[in-house]
Amino acid sequence: MAKKVLIVFAHQSSGSFNAAAKSAAVEVLAAQGCTVEVSDLYAMNFKAAATAEDIKGMLACDRNLDSTPALSDHVSVTGDVKDAEHFRYQEETRLAWEEGRLAEDITAEQTKLSEADLVIFQFPMYWFSVPAIMKGWIDRVLTCGFAFTKEKRYSQGLLKEKKAMLSFTTGSLESMFSSTGMNGDMNVTLWPIQNGILHYCGFQVLPPQVFWAPSCASPEARTAMLEGWRSRLQGLLEEKPLSFISLDCFDPKSFQLTPDVQEKHASQEFGLTVGIHLGKPLPPQNQMKAGC
Repeated sequence: MAKKVLIVFAHQSSGSFNAAAKSAAVEVLAAQGCTVEVSDLYAMNFKAAATAEDIKGMLACDRNLDSTPALSDHVSVTGDVKDAEHFRYQEETRLAWEEGRLAEDITAEQTKLSEADLVIFQFPMYWFSVPAIMKGWIDRVLTCGFAFTKEKRYSQGLLKEKKAMLSFTTGSLESMFSSTGMNGDMNVTLWPIQNGILHYCGFQVLPPQVFWAPSCASPEARTAMLEGWRSRLQGLLEEKPLSFISLDCFDPKSFQLTPDVQEKHASQEFGLTVGIHLGKPLPPQNQMKAGC
């Protein structure tokens, strides 16, 4: 069966390396029979701020007896929230999702995501994370109830049947993102994004595609980077995901690793993951390569 792929793309320029990487993904995956859809966030002028405007009001009727028939028809009232004085985005958007009252730009992206088997986030790394417009997509689209709940998260997340991956460019050389480099270990940088966002929602997270400092590379080197990406895309859908710890390994009351899991790994040289390392050395390339 042909797969559906969603590329969430964040770069202002159609002439950028990120745009070239996005176009390569569209071309190669489509050639394999995949249906590929792109959410070009800057072109869409996607709203980044998560606000009460994301919630549509209930339909209300103007009861003014002096109104004309046209004005007394049902109209949409915005900002209809459960607690306006203490607005809590997660709670309010979950209720709005359940009642079908989320803003159209959010529901449009949720529909794309619901239909996708694989999601590729293509972006330039800004301040060791994603650009603000992509963070806004994450904040607004991955709503509680749709992507996760308190009971359904991490390995039980609501998007656990889907795969996701990061594909991004850096401004710094690869050596600067090493365990002895100025920027620190890239595995540590990726943990909050890959574990705290993607895995939290249940995604099977494929190893990232990192384009190291293409702005500093020669034209030949940039061409080689894109060719390497094209080669990887040929078998991307069959790749093994990164390893994360199952929710079953944690006590449901204390949210700590169960004693038997801790005992089992007490004699191991490395910790379980970058974030849950048991006070041991971090497992090498835990957020970069599958099976590590």
